Amino acid sequence: MSDEPVILINLLKVEPGKQDALIALLKQNTDTVIRTLRGWKTTRLIAAKDGAGVVIYSEWETPAAVEAMRSDPCMKAYFPKILELASLDSAVLSETHK
Repeated sequence: MSDEPVILINLLKVEPGKQDALIALLKQNTDTVIRTLRGWKTTRLIAAKDGAGVVIYSEWETPAAVEAMRSDPCMKAYFPKILELASLDSAVLSETHK
């Protein structure tokens, strides 16, 4: 596994009428859990104008940091809450250098 910085993209397809609740939950998770994890750099939440989805764009120092986040007990506690509101697809991408 590389030690290159990575970008984690999560695409959440939201249940009708639940986008605001999902964004509030994601903001709470970012403020209380994600920000405390080793290797985290930044997170942006991007809401679809039609209310049908949210993209989470996160930058991490290494792929190992992403894996550690996914196995963190505090983070794991949020997954069921998130999945009550939306379905989730993820992609881990290597940061490209020009």
